[in-house]
Amino acid sequence: MPHSSTSSETSLLILLPMFNDWNAAGRLLPLIDRTLVQSALRAGVIVVDDGSTEQAPPGFAAGPFHALAPVDVLRLRRNLGHQRAIAIGLAYIERRVACDAVIVMDADGEDAPEDIPVLVDRCRREGYERIVFAERSRRVETALFRILYRAYRALHRLLTGHSVRVGNFSVIPRARLNGLVVVSELWNHYAAAVFRSRQPYVTVPTSRAARLEGRSRMNFVSLVVHGLSAISVYGDLVFVRLIVFAVMLAALSAVGVCVVIAVRLFTTLAIPGWATFTSGILLLVLLQAVLFVAVLTFLGLSIRQHAPFVPSRDFELYVAGTWTPARSGGSGDLS
Repeated sequence: MPHSSTSSETSLLILLPMFNDWNAAGRLLPLIDRTLVQSALRAGVIVVDDGSTEQAPPGFAAGPFHALAPVDVLRLRRNLGHQRAIAIGLAYIERRVACDAVIVMDADGEDAPEDIPVLVDRCRREGYERIVFAERSRRVETALFRILYRAYRALHRLLTGHSVRVGNFSVIPRARLNGLVVVSELWNHYAAAVFRSRQPYVTVPTSRAARLEGRSRMNFVSLVVHGLSAISVYGDLVFVRLIVFAVMLAALSAVGVCVVIAVRLFTTLAIPGWATFTSGILLLVLLQAVLFVAVLTFLGLSIRQHAPFVPSRDFELYVAGTWTPARSGGSGDLS
């Protein structure tokens, strides 16, 4: 159901993508409401139900709220994953909801409500011209997760040339939202799409909070898929870097073969059988590198021929409808 602002003050809208995290989201909304009241802010809320297999509990988002109005749930036809749920939500807001800025945050409480006024204030000081990301200065995870995360950051930097510093928690001014929803890479990863499309942005240091309820549904496989989705946004850069690496490897192998032949023919340093074995290994590496370059080249060209998913054009394919949770003393609406 459409939102509108009749006030001259800046209108805010909070986007909460979630899958089966009804209880955590239900506990998060009052915390957000309390923070907004203390900061003299008001905001609407759209909870993106990413194909949840569990029903919302009775009394979900019933309030009463003092700074949150309205709270709507956008239902998706199927589970798409966190990043694609964000893409659908942003495209829906850009098309159907009037607001000056969108606050994207997780529904499980790991994005602290207390940081919302900080991000909004920075966005206001930037003249609502730049996306403001929360940059994690401290994370609440296990030692194993931190090790794997550092390894992922190193791999991301090596393949793309860009560092990973932020998550989804951010404020998007309307001026940036209008351009972001036509970025096809948004379908794979929100933050990476912002950087890849060269949207102006700034970061604000924050600390990640703990989940309000339940355990994260992100397992090792999900984390790997999430990381690959971010890297895929830079697909053309990754292809070029891998091709350059393969060409360099082929060149080094060719030079190595020449050195082995020179040592075998013009010196007495070679051990019997050594030249044949070493040359064979180097020639095998050379052939593999050449084949790798050819495969990457044709794969990259074929990918560029495919029609991309454009969120602002295609989002309605996945929208099942919206419903408004029953407020205290009222009833919910379904559309």
